[in-house]
Amino acid sequence: MGRYLNSKLPFENYRSMVKDTYFVDKTDLISQLIPSLEKEKRFLCITRPRRFGKSVMANMIGAFFGKAGDGEEIFQGLAVSRDGYYHNHLNKHNIIFIDFSRMPRGCRDYASYIDRVQDGINQDLADAYPELNIDIGDAVWDVLQMVFENTDDKFMFIMDEWDAIFHKSFISEKDKESFLGFLRDLLKGQAYVELAYMTGILPISKYSSGSELNMFLEYDMATKKKFSEYFGFLVEEVDVLFERYLDMTERLEISREDLRIWYDGYILLYPQPYR
Repeated sequence: MGRYLNSKLPFENYRSMVKDTYFVDKTDLISQLIPSLEKEKRFLCITRPRRFGKSVMANMIGAFFGKAGDGEEIFQGLAVSRDGYYHNHLNKHNIIFIDFSRMPRGCRDYASYIDRVQDGINQDLADAYPELNIDIGDAVWDVLQMVFENTDDKFMFIMDEWDAIFHKSFISEKDKESFLGFLRDLLKGQAYVELAYMTGILPISKYSSGSELNMFLEYDMATKKKFSEYFGFLVEEVDVLFERYLDMTERLEISREDLRIWYDGYILLYPQPYR
């Protein structure tokens, strides 16, 4: 276990979420991802505005596939447990989980930001494969390639808030190009990539006008309806949650109509999510 490799973070975060009173089972998304493993279309980027549950879904995927804990206690009884491939994949994969919104202490430059990611992954790999004598100062893609060549081990990459760095005041246009190059070198054409699942606010095309990340299949809320039911709440799901609220609350502070007025800000053709 490490900060990035098979981190406990997504496992613990999702385990806490499942225990929440207002939890909604969206684990069917995992069944949608399984057919993509190790295939050409294994690079997925799902973009949504804030508060659509992107991080919850990233944690869910990491908790299911990763080796940080016993996922049976979380997923047994949820929708994904009815998938025929459930036991073939539950906690069977090496996960590299990167939340790009996390910054080094006092970070004021791109080098410090990206070095934290590279050195952190390399340190985790060095701890997991001590027999390989990994040099933490090497490029992370070279280290991953060496691990793959010597062990045949592959890795799932789950990357949350991939575009967070672009919103930082200290990032220059050159830094943005360097970051796109980092993602390209880490993922594109790499045999060690079993799956790359990435989320963010704005689409890749906002930043990448070239071929750096053209291997990704991108699903936004405006033009691609696939996966829409897993981000935000469907109207029927809000009805169920509101019934829970009614059962638990003696003095009501909001009505079902209040919820509609507050959150009905996005209208999609199908399926129609309720946020």
